[in-house]
Amino acid sequence: MSPRLRPTLGAVVGASLLLAAPTAAAAPAAAPTAVPAAAPTEAKEFVTVDPVGKVAADGTVTLTGTYQCSDSTGLPLVSSSVRKGGSLARQGIGGSTAVCDGAEHRWENTGKASGGGVEAGAVEVEATVMELRLQHGLPLPYFHAVRQQDVTLKG
Repeated sequence: MSPRLRPTLGAVVGASLLLAAPTAAAAPAAAPTAVPAAAPTEAKEFVTVDPVGKVAADGTVTLTGTYQCSDSTGLPLVSSSVRKGGSLARQGIGGSTAVCDGAEHRWENTGKASGGGVEAGAVEVEATVMELRLQHGLPLPYFHAVRQQDVTLKG
């Protein structure tokens, strides 16, 4: 990089950070970036997890449930993860697209746990309905609903 370009690049990056800082500080109070508890559509948005999931002999896990969301402006997704026993690490189990039209829909995610080793038995599942919304030119996560629930995986 040329020595003349460094100060210009530094100024551009610095200005970008300064412009983003007030937005980040104000984001929790603004409805579009607030968690579901503060969102005006709270009563209309939820995600559930069925109490029984499946795990195949090859380690493929299938989780299911329902969701309801509305007012999406980006691409909404339902993601899921599992955590076994006292582990702190969550392992992703696929994702699927969502339709945020205010109606209740079923979701199903299938995949091998990102860390492997998921077997039949008790796990904690976290399901999330979220989308990336453009705010001030940046894609920021907007969470429609999140749920953590104990699930039994059966072979």
